[in-house]
Amino acid sequence: MRPDCSTGEPALRHPVIITLSVLLAALLAHGALSQPDATGADCGCLWEGSFSEVASATDLVVLAEVKAIKGNAVDLVPEQLLQGDFWLDSLRVWMQARDYCRPPADSFPSGTRWIMALSQIQEIPEGGFDPSTPNQSFGRPYDYTLSSCGGYWLRVNGNTATGNLVPGMPRFYHQPDMSPVLVDLVAGYLQGSISTEALVEASRERPEAVDELILDTRSFLRGQADWLPDEETNSPSDAAPD
Repeated sequence: MRPDCSTGEPALRHPVIITLSVLLAALLAHGALSQPDATGADCGCLWEGSFSEVASATDLVVLAEVKAIKGNAVDLVPEQLLQGDFWLDSLRVWMQARDYCRPPADSFPSGTRWIMALSQIQEIPEGGFDPSTPNQSFGRPYDYTLSSCGGYWLRVNGNTATGNLVPGMPRFYHQPDMSPVLVDLVAGYLQGSISTEALVEASRERPEAVDELILDTRSFLRGQADWLPDEETNSPSDAAPD
């Protein structure tokens, strides 16, 4: 008698092993796919809130372009100051190193543009600087840091921004599903002229069908231009007297 026919255990064991292997592979694949989106979740800090909830408490909010990456820091060229005071042509932002709860510097490639809500370094903690690795440190006094414990940054493309902008967006996910929001709206919110409700509405993801309808409507209206009445010929001054 063949060994695998003497009992049902070996025959049953193979499908179980295959099933567990498939499940493990799926879990590992899911983790690999989701990990880049969840920045800072493994740091151990509590989520402090979306951009609209944390930005006002920071020292500087700036729209800037990444000029260079140096160790665990990025050098920025400011384009627009949204909150706070800054007069220099560039600023350095220190990112993740050791157990600091900050995003990795390589998450901000050279040439990309961001809105960052930054905290200024006032003093260096003990052990925060190692002369043997000067480009891997806590940072320098009066430079800035970027926290990963909230929505402290937004990605900028043209004149719009995306990121963990408003309350209710998934914690530690910095590119959630949303509609891009005008940078001017973000600036208006920081200045107090735009409400949180307006930001939420602007960021609400629109179904693709709605975008197509908007485009179709614009095209239709452009096609009807020859049929619309001329404003000049229908002005009150041209109307017949009573």
